[in-house]
Amino acid sequence: MMEKKIKKSEWDITNCPVRTVLDRFGDKWSILVLLVLGEKQKLRFNEINKEVGSDISQKMLTVTLRKLEADGFIFRTIYPEIPPKVEYEITDLGKSLVPHVDNLTKWAVSNMPAIKRSRERFKK
Repeated sequence: MMEKKIKKSEWDITNCPVRTVLDRFGDKWSILVLLVLGEKQKLRFNEINKEVGSDISQKMLTVTLRKLEADGFIFRTIYPEIPPKVEYEITDLGKSLVPHVDNLTKWAVSNMPAIKRSRERFKK
């Protein structure tokens, strides 16, 4: 099935879905958290923190998880236990995005040397 190509005259710059999605993943941590949950499927907060690495603060991880949850990429389950148990799981929407992020990652790794060379030339 061919998808309809949107003409430039039909662009809605103020409500652009591409810009909205890229805005979410333009931060430092969202893509990494999504990829971790894409691989592991379901993790607790401290497990995600361990997988992501020590550079992220607990506050920033909380903010990132909340934004991903608000957009429907992950789901949070709170278990009524003491101490409280909270798990984060990637949703079907999040799973559908992972292959595209993987492709972007491969492209970035493959093209980073050329980008760095260009940046160096630009500085001169």
